[in-house]
Amino acid sequence: MKIFESTVCLRRITEITLEDLKNNGITALMLDVDNTLSTHHGTVLVDGLLEWLRSMHENGIKLIVVSNSKFKRIKPFAEKIGLPFISLACKPLPFGYLKAIKRLGANKREVAIVGDQLFTDIIGANMLRIKSVLVRPVKLESGWSFKVRRCFERKILKDKF
Repeated sequence: MKIFESTVCLRRITEITLEDLKNNGITALMLDVDNTLSTHHGTVLVDGLLEWLRSMHENGIKLIVVSNSKFKRIKPFAEKIGLPFISLACKPLPFGYLKAIKRLGANKREVAIVGDQLFTDIIGANMLRIKSVLVRPVKLESGWSFKVRRCFERKILKDKF
């Protein structure tokens, strides 16, 4: 299985267009939070996110937050943007993705995950054979485990962005 089997690479989540989604048969998106919608453990939304979310909703795209973070981190964030959520999703394992797909009432062929990490968001999508959108991290994390993962990601990604 290729890492980029069905992955699109973008700079920011707000670059995803309705036309792109419709052309790929996508009717629902699972959204990572940290470094996708905001900084890691941040509360400030990326520029243009509320307008983008509103446009997706108005055009019938179903949305759900799927995060490995704890309930107490994700609940207030998801409420702030008015979306349902799955916390402690255990990405890249399939449990959180499958729960989200069921909650969305969607078929996995119509769903894509949007996230910033190759080794969680994208690998998990590939394991389930669902489409994915890899975005650049809003801000690089400072923890050593993130630095190690990001180093490997850079080697794999090379010039994808």
